[in-house]
Amino acid sequence: MLLKKLFRWFKKNKANSPKIIARAQHNISRNLISNNALKVLYRLHKAGFSAYLVGGCIRDLLLDKNPKDFDIATNAKPEQLQDLFYNCRLIGRRFRLAHIHFGREIIEVATFRAHNAEALLQNMHGMILRDNVYGTIEQDVGRRDFTINALYYNIADFSVIDFVDGMRDLEKKQINLIGDPELRYREDPVRMLRALRFAAKLGFTLHPRTATPIFTLGPLLANIPAARIYEEYIKLFLLGHASDTYKLLCEYGLFKLLFPHAAVFADDRLIISALRSTDLRVKADKSVAPSFLLAVFGWQALLEQYQLNLAAGQSEFIAFDDAMEKIIRDQQKIMTVPRRLVNIVYDIWTAQQRLERRKSARQIENTFALTNFRAAYDFLLLRAENADKNAIAAAQWWKNYVDSDEAERKKLLTKIKQPKRKIKKKDS
Repeated sequence: MLLKKLFRWFKKNKANSPKIIARAQHNISRNLISNNALKVLYRLHKAGFSAYLVGGCIRDLLLDKNPKDFDIATNAKPEQLQDLFYNCRLIGRRFRLAHIHFGREIIEVATFRAHNAEALLQNMHGMILRDNVYGTIEQDVGRRDFTINALYYNIADFSVIDFVDGMRDLEKKQINLIGDPELRYREDPVRMLRALRFAAKLGFTLHPRTATPIFTLGPLLANIPAARIYEEYIKLFLLGHASDTYKLLCEYGLFKLLFPHAAVFADDRLIISALRSTDLRVKADKSVAPSFLLAVFGWQALLEQYQLNLAAGQSEFIAFDDAMEKIIRDQQKIMTVPRRLVNIVYDIWTAQQRLERRKSARQIENTFALTNFRAAYDFLLLRAENADKNAIAAAQWWKNYVDSDEAERKKLLTKIKQPKRKIKKKDS
C-alpha cells in the first residue's frame, strides 16, 4: 500500500515544469567550483552525456558558503562512467555510485534514478534496501530528500534548474521535504536526522509539514543499521554545529533514541559544555575525537550504574568495570562504535580515578605516560569547569603538573606522600 501511494505521488508530480535560473540571475561562478569537478562535468558533456552539479554544493554556493564536496548527477550509467574515467571506482549496493579519484579529492557521480515502485527493494517498514532503477533528471529530482538539495547546475549553459521550489525555500530559510513527508521518512528514517542537521547547520527552520511527522516516526530509526547510525553521529556532532543539533534532537525526541543513557541527563552541564567546546574546536580548525563525546554522553549513567553495582556488593574495580561494559554494550546495540574508539572511551573513564587520587609519584608518572592521557586530562578539566566537586582539586593539580617543565614536575612529585613499605621481619 505504501509503495502504491509513493508511486502515485511521483507519477502526479513527474510533469512539473522546472524553473530555469540563467547564469546572470544567480551567483554561482566556475571559479568557486572544484577544478576536478569541472573536469568530470566537461568530459561527460563532451562525451554526449548530461552533466549537472547537484545537492549540497549548489545549496552552499547559492548561500555564499564553501562546499566541502562536489557531487554530480548524469544520465551515464555506472559502467559507462567506468569506461570514461580510468580513475573511477564503483561502490555501493543500496545505491550504485561512481567515485572519480583525483589524489585525495573524490568526485561522486550518480546516475539519474527513477522511482519504479515494482523494482524497489523495501522492507516491511517501507525503508528502501536497494535502489538502482535509472531514469531521467525529472525522475531523479523526486528521489532527492529536501527541496534545497534538489537544485541542478547545468554545465552546458551554467544555469540552475529548480523543479521543486528549492530557491524559494532557500530564500525563506526553511527545510522542506520533497513529496509526502511520512512516506519519505518511512523510505529512509535517517532523513529525520538529516532534516535536523541541516536546520542546525544552516540556521534554518523546519517547514511544519516536514517537522510534524518526526515526533511519531522517530522510533523507525531502530530499523537503521547500527553502522549507519554511527556515520550519522559523526555528521551530527563533529562538523561544528553540535550544540544546535543537540537542542533540535532533544526537542524532536530523537536524542533519547540515539543515546538513551545520556538522555536521562539531557540537561547535564557536562554534555552542553562538551558540545560547545567541540564546536569551538571545529571552528578553530582543531581536531575533534568521536570518542571524547561518547565518553561525555555516558559519564553520568556510568557513575549511576557504578553506585548500583557497589550497592549490590561488588568490589570497586569490578563495579566500575561492569558499569563501563554495560553502558558501552547498550550503546553498541544502537550505534556500532569501532573497537579502537571504544578502547579510548574506556581509557578516558578509567583514568579519572587515577587522576583524582594521585596515590604515589610512580603512579602519577605512569598516568602521565598513558597513550590517551591528553583526552583523559581534558575530560577531567571539563568536569572541573562544570562544578564536579570530585574533579576540581585534581584538575588544578594536574594543570600545574602539565604546564610545568621537567624540573618543576620533580618538585611537585616530592610533595606526594609515598606509600610506606612493609618491612618483612627476618626469621630468627
